[in-house]
Amino acid sequence: MENILQVENLSKHYSGFNLEGVSFSVPKGTIMGLIGENGAGKSTTIKTILGLVKKDSGKVSFWGKELSYSKQFKEDIGVVFDDINFYETLTPEKAGKISAMAYKQWDKELYGNYLKRFGLAENKEIKTLSKGMKTKLCIAVALSHKPKLLILDEATSGLDPVMRDDILDVFLDFVQDEEHSVIMSSHITADLEKIADYITFIHKGKVILSKSKDDLRYKYGIIRCGEKLFSQIDKEEMLAFRKEDYQYSVLVADKEKAGRKYKNAVVDSASVDEIMLLYVKGGQAK
Repeated sequence: MENILQVENLSKHYSGFNLEGVSFSVPKGTIMGLIGENGAGKSTTIKTILGLVKKDSGKVSFWGKELSYSKQFKEDIGVVFDDINFYETLTPEKAGKISAMAYKQWDKELYGNYLKRFGLAENKEIKTLSKGMKTKLCIAVALSHKPKLLILDEATSGLDPVMRDDILDVFLDFVQDEEHSVIMSSHITADLEKIADYITFIHKGKVILSKSKDDLRYKYGIIRCGEKLFSQIDKEEMLAFRKEDYQYSVLVADKEKAGRKYKNAVVDSASVDEIMLLYVKGGQAK
């Protein structure tokens, strides 16, 4: 499968925080979810990919070519952060006119369609809009210059469930032709479980895993057991574990194998949320 974005050994060093050797790829026509606790390095990764932060080492390739941050790069990548980039005295209509001067690929009709779809009044000042409506405006702008890759950094975190669901449908439509891709950083793992094809988990500046969502959903599992059985589990099979009140929870990469091998244990499927919590709050056996 052809990659629209390839990140290889990306590193950035700050006082008190290091982004170290981050690698993952985003195939064309897919949605990549970036997860991790606050301060894990998700935003630093995105800003370094975009060239907003200068990387110390590593390589970022777009369509197989190392990014040069040219004018065409600005056209081909749409970006939405967790804040708005327009003066709040502007209206969506005026924001569209400014964007039309900034992007040669700007599609006025498409922008108008998104405003209607999102219920955004063209002549209402941005400062009067709710946080959710401001986010919708930013997404409408990002999509209306026809990017090939859409990058969102916690852009939907402040939206209510109904509004988030509407936005997620827009992202699914965007990748439907299998020519476009999305990178979506979010701490709302339920959203990513709904739409993401791949999950990259960043913890303390390092990639813990980068897998297809189906692998995590259908192959990973959690062994629930007491202390006696826990002591018998092969440490090589433990990805992470956590001692709870009356049992241990052990994350494994092959739940069917674990079910056959440890017949007296309960082996459950693992949600993305549970996988993240076990890595962050649990221990690793190897």
